[in-house]
Amino acid sequence: MEYEISAIDPVIVRELLRADDAGRAPRFSIDEEGGAPLRCCLGKAAAGERIALVSYAPLRRWAAETGADPGPYDELGPIFIHAEPCGGPATTAWPAAHTAQRVLRAYTADGRIHGGRLLPEGADPEVALKEVFSEPEVALVHVRAVEYGCFQFAAHRAT
Repeated sequence: MEYEISAIDPVIVRELLRADDAGRAPRFSIDEEGGAPLRCCLGKAAAGERIALVSYAPLRRWAAETGADPGPYDELGPIFIHAEPCGGPATTAWPAAHTAQRVLRAYTADGRIHGGRLLPEGADPEVALKEVFSEPEVALVHVRAVEYGCFQFAAHRAT
C-alpha cells in the first residue's frame, strides 16, 4: 500500500503565523541550541533559528478538506514551525529526522480513531505504516511523539 507523508501546508503555516487554531498569536522565540521539531518542513531547527510555537488542530484541518466529522476526536496541541514560511519538506517519504519512538494513530474516513501502534525507536516506519494502511478502513495516520503525544506529521494513502 502506497502512502505519502505530509507536513503542514505552507498556506496553513502562513495562517498560523497570524493566529493559531486556538485564535491566539504565535509565540516567537530563538531556538538557542537547535533541535526543535518543525512541523512545516519536518526537519529540526538550527541553533539560533527563529521559530514559532502555535496551537494546531490537525484532525480538524483534515476534516475540513475531506468533509469528515471528527467530533470528540478533534483536538488542539502545540507545534513548532518556522517563524517565516519555508518551502516545506523535499519529499513525501518518512523524514530522516524522525527516528525516535513514535505512536501511529489511525483514523477512518469519517474522522474516528481506528487503533494505534507503537513504533519503537529504530524500527522500520515503512513496514509499520504498510501494516496500518493494510486495513481498508484506515484513511489517515497521525504520527505522534510518545513523551508528550504531540502531533508530528500525517500519512495519507497515496493518490
